[in-house]
Amino acid sequence: MNLVPELGIDLGTANILVYQRGKGIVLREPTVVAIGMPSRKVLAVGEEARLMLGRTPGNITAVRPLRDGVIADYTTTLKMLQYLFDKCCGTRRWLKPRVLICVPSGCTSVERRAVVQAAKEAGAGEADTIEEPMAAAIGAGLPISMPGGNMVVDIGGGTTDIAVISLGGIVEAQGIRVGGNKMDEAIIRHVRTAYNLMIGNATAEEIKIKIGSAYTLQPEMRLEVRGRDLVAGLPKTVEVTSEEIRDAIAEPVNAIVEKVCKVLEETPPELSSDIIERGIVLTGGGALLRGLDELLNVATDIPIHVAENPLSCVAIGTGRALEQMRDLGITGAPAANLW
Repeated sequence: MNLVPELGIDLGTANILVYQRGKGIVLREPTVVAIGMPSRKVLAVGEEARLMLGRTPGNITAVRPLRDGVIADYTTTLKMLQYLFDKCCGTRRWLKPRVLICVPSGCTSVERRAVVQAAKEAGAGEADTIEEPMAAAIGAGLPISMPGGNMVVDIGGGTTDIAVISLGGIVEAQGIRVGGNKMDEAIIRHVRTAYNLMIGNATAEEIKIKIGSAYTLQPEMRLEVRGRDLVAGLPKTVEVTSEEIRDAIAEPVNAIVEKVCKVLEETPPELSSDIIERGIVLTGGGALLRGLDELLNVATDIPIHVAENPLSCVAIGTGRALEQMRDLGITGAPAANLW
């Protein structure tokens, strides 16, 4: 019996999910850390810190230490990983966990090394990385070890990763630093321009979840939005429609669609025929945007399938890849090479 804790970590821009071998997903928290100033002591991590965004006094700062899928604030990320390990493995652990962390397909070797180094400094015994689209495909249950094309589109908070996978390897992959956060920013700009109303990221995300769409809805929806009037400086309520929100987020959504089409253009013809037959699988939180599957279907004329549990696919796939590595007795090898 293996006593060493083994963790698969989806280190996302918006959320962190941790998969522990033998237990499944044991932690799901927003990627937010609340820091006390000037001591820089960590006061809260995850959901508790997320509730502080935009609501803190001057001596407390709530930050997102990852940006566009990679580490933007190394010190804060290190403290956040220490919190994760303590919560999953206990504060008085005598065995250091083995971890496999997913990274965007377009990240540089420096960014990849920073993730591994942060994990080891935070208390991991062994640390390795796996590319997000590979983990997403494993988590979605695609037969990636078989000859034949499998296409996955993982739409996260900071990045969108698109890959064609066959025989356990990535044949064609491209990433774009566009995701749910860019859509939130577009909604904030639209509300500010159209209504002279200032709203925060949390409100923008709520609008996106409740009435956001990429394709025409039947019927269309409306939502009351509260914020600060930029002219009077007082609280104000306005009503926004799903049509205008769809127009507002059209730019980041179209960027994702164009990148999917570009990957399809560069895919070998034999694999293209497999993709036409099997369809494209959407994972990540962005896959839940209403009508995105319909928009991609219209643009590509290929069946689009949303994964059964899109928010958890990457974490589940990372955990399964880690299990495969350990069962084969391989350490320090790129997980993608095992499939």
